[in-house]
Amino acid sequence: MLKLYDYELSGNCYKVRLMLAFLGLTYKQILIEFYPSKQHKSQEFFKINPLGQLPVISDQDILVRDAQAILIYLAAKYDRQKRWYPTRNPAMIAQISEWLFFANDLTSTSSAARLHDGFFYTDIRIEECRKRAHELFRVLDEHLYFNEQQGYSWICHSKNPTIADIACFPYIILSEEGGISRINYPAIRRWCDRFKRIPHFTVMPGVFPAGPDKTLDK
Repeated sequence: MLKLYDYELSGNCYKVRLMLAFLGLTYKQILIEFYPSKQHKSQEFFKINPLGQLPVISDQDILVRDAQAILIYLAAKYDRQKRWYPTRNPAMIAQISEWLFFANDLTSTSSAARLHDGFFYTDIRIEECRKRAHELFRVLDEHLYFNEQQGYSWICHSKNPTIADIACFPYIILSEEGGISRINYPAIRRWCDRFKRIPHFTVMPGVFPAGPDKTLDK
């Protein structure tokens, strides 16, 4: 059985739980306390991930670390229809890869601001993080708007969501917890609503189900 080393309030762990839910996979959840005990920095956990980071997936004798890498692994192995990560489409893989790197930038900005405000991290340059996060949000909002004009509802030029959407969603939807408002990003808000309507979508603390199905502002 798959094992997920998990922390409920982590956006990166949430990405993996979303992927597991969308694929309908069962797994054993092993809770690692990130705050306040910092169990992920313990000597015991270093044996699982020497980088001291969450999440980690164990699949029989395979350990996969890093949220984006886990998304690739799960989609490549368990998505029989190859919708989430279309391995036979090099152009789509390239698009997805670009946005996985973008998701890493969200982690270092939007997520970092959330760590500052909610987890009392004092070594974060909070105003720089927020400024850079808004720059990233503007890029994504414009990208999503032009995708909509071309008939695409998702980050990549695909009829269905991909792991690029999963990778970017958590630290967008949790941005308000780091003092980063989404009010000026209508295309992002529409995309978030669409994402919440994906079958088997699951929530986490701070993330709520989609509201009534209606046309959002454009």
